[in-house]
Amino acid sequence: MRPLLSAAAVLLLLLLPLAAGQRFRGFSYLLDCGAAAPSTDSRGLRWDPDGPYVSAGSARPLSVQGLLDPTLASLRVFPYRPAAKFCYALPVDPNRRYLLRPTFFYGPSSTAPPVFDLIVDGTFWTAVDTADDILAGSASHYEAVFPARGRNLTFCLGVNPDYTDSGPFINALQVIQLHDSVYNATDFTGSAMGLIARTKFGSTGDVERYPDDSFDRYWQPFPDSKHAVSSTHNVTSADFWNLPPPDVFNTALVAEQNAPLVLQWPPISLQNGSYYVSLYFADTLANSSRTLDVNINDYQFYEGTVTSAGLSVFATQWILSGLTRVILTSKSVLPPLINAGEVFGIFPIGRLTITRDALAMESMKRSLQNIPDDWIGDPCMPHGYAWTGVTCQEGQNENIRVISLNFSSMGISGSLSPDIANLTALTDISFANNSLSGTIPDLINLGKLQRLYLNDNKLNGKIAQTLGTIQPLRELFLQGNELGGAVPQNLLNKTGLTSKFCPGNQFTQPPC
Repeated sequence: MRPLLSAAAVLLLLLLPLAAGQRFRGFSYLLDCGAAAPSTDSRGLRWDPDGPYVSAGSARPLSVQGLLDPTLASLRVFPYRPAAKFCYALPVDPNRRYLLRPTFFYGPSSTAPPVFDLIVDGTFWTAVDTADDILAGSASHYEAVFPARGRNLTFCLGVNPDYTDSGPFINALQVIQLHDSVYNATDFTGSAMGLIARTKFGSTGDVERYPDDSFDRYWQPFPDSKHAVSSTHNVTSADFWNLPPPDVFNTALVAEQNAPLVLQWPPISLQNGSYYVSLYFADTLANSSRTLDVNINDYQFYEGTVTSAGLSVFATQWILSGLTRVILTSKSVLPPLINAGEVFGIFPIGRLTITRDALAMESMKRSLQNIPDDWIGDPCMPHGYAWTGVTCQEGQNENIRVISLNFSSMGISGSLSPDIANLTALTDISFANNSLSGTIPDLINLGKLQRLYLNDNKLNGKIAQTLGTIQPLRELFLQGNELGGAVPQNLLNKTGLTSKFCPGNQFTQPPC
């Protein structure tokens, strides 16, 4: 299949003067999930407990001998509750994009580790399955780049009953604010990127991380003793938009003289789709250059000159499917080479609950106590992961609306926010058998409301006459409260209304 390029096509970046980033910019987080106190790892990075950013789950120590990463010594486990999503809420800059990297290590177990979904700001990201890594005795790392869609970014673990019958878990979470230039060719207004591979070709060492990379990206080695070459001259990483660490240019795979360099990379089969591909080159000889041709699956990706100063070439929408073959051929005396590469899958950002409804739900949440622990993140999205008790529907103009609230017998206390009346698509409300106090707000704006169950609470005050003007209202149950005054005549005389006002209230008309 022929690659599909963006309007910018393939972008060539040489010597763009950008200052090197600080350790971590702006709103960035290194969270040690389940930890009781901060810790510092072998690279001097401070990890903080995750407790202030999550309201669900329980901490659990992990007793495994010989752990090199202290963040694997604890984890947070969440209950198995099908269709629930348990979220971290992290303050962010709404105008930035963020690298997210959760880490998972279940430890020794007689059963297979749980499989579950990852969700960011209402968008399904991927399913987590750590079984193969556990067999190899290693942790599982996932990575993606998402734009901030508000002042809080929510990272969620979703319980999908189609996978397993146990709750999700997490050991560590990194959320790092990226420099404005990094991956900036992708249209993040409608897309996010999930990492497929990030490789340092010719490397025989360990995974490369900070301090060589100011965003703590993981660069996997790609050993090949036949073609591996080392270099000692320095390439300035600040000269490249994506700010790769300088050390990725210190090794390379170099073809034999008069022969192409053929790589199967990434080393996995890919689903048919659009991918972000970035390749990095630097001549391994000082003050030298060579000309080469790069083809990916028989389509030309780049043709030009590589110097010792370095070169980055990337495409923002390159179509890949199945196994990928990269072929580099020489166009000069010196053979072709490659130093590093990154591949991301590009996927659409999902829709969110309409802003009016989302704000009303947040206001309602603030006025209540003892609420379900999954009331974080988008109230409706993604599909199948609405808040407990909330039912949503796609309405006119493809807007996602809240249409039903069923919070019966949940042990909820507090009061009803007047902003509940902003949920104008509601057809059903039930707070029956809880401990609500205060008055019933004016619901005149709920022109689609059919059923209202507020019975068996501690509500007081009077019933507003406007309740009787809601034409579709067919069921109204208010017994078992502390309401007073007279029941409005337009409710008592409303045709087709099934209602119950007594016992338990103190109405003067009709008396209870």
